Amino acid sequence: MSSSAAPAHGHDLEESKFQLFVQVAMLLAVITGLEIVTVYLPFAAWILVAALVIASAVKFMFVIFVFMHLKWDKPFCTILFFIGLILGGGTMFALLKIFSMQASLPLQ
Repeated sequence: MSSSAAPAHGHDLEESKFQLFVQVAMLLAVITGLEIVTVYLPFAAWILVAALVIASAVKFMFVIFVFMHLKWDKPFCTILFFIGLILGGGTMFALLKIFSMQASLPLQ
């Protein structure tokens, strides 16, 4: 009796995950649509950029926690992911600063 209950529970869990995946995908589509509309709004550039960065960060968090399964992984895996993310972001920032326009001007 317990062997028949285990697959049913596993099937329910898979079905609930599938529903979650579909709901998150729809939410990501709505956020993407809002991002596209935001580009054409007549606001100051810094407001538009801030809104787009926030929307992109929200989408990023949904993707990594739901579609990359960090929500169901051990916390150690999540910590490793964010360490890599911080290192990658720091490297990108450093390269942007090193190769900026002002860094390429000749010394006077």
